[in-house]
Amino acid sequence: MSTPLQPLADYIVAVGEEAATKTASGLYLPEKSAEKPKTAKVVAVGKEAKQVKVGDRIVYKSYSTTEVKIGQDEYILVKEEDVLATVK
Repeated sequence: MSTPLQPLADYIVAVGEEAATKTASGLYLPEKSAEKPKTAKVVAVGKEAKQVKVGDRIVYKSYSTTEVKIGQDEYILVKEEDVLATVK
């Protein structure tokens, strides 16, 4: 997926992933559980980002992001320091 956004410095542009509403064994999760964890797929990185690359799936601090909607697409901008982990 290409993005019209080019992040500066150590910012990352990502697309949020929907939280699971059902476990692998088929149990449905309560609505509050569906809000966490916050994961997203990285679609662009700034030149100063060192540990995250395009295509990575990340877990991030949700309170420190900026959400942007361009047309029908929604993006999340997050500083690299607010990325908690990558998902394999």
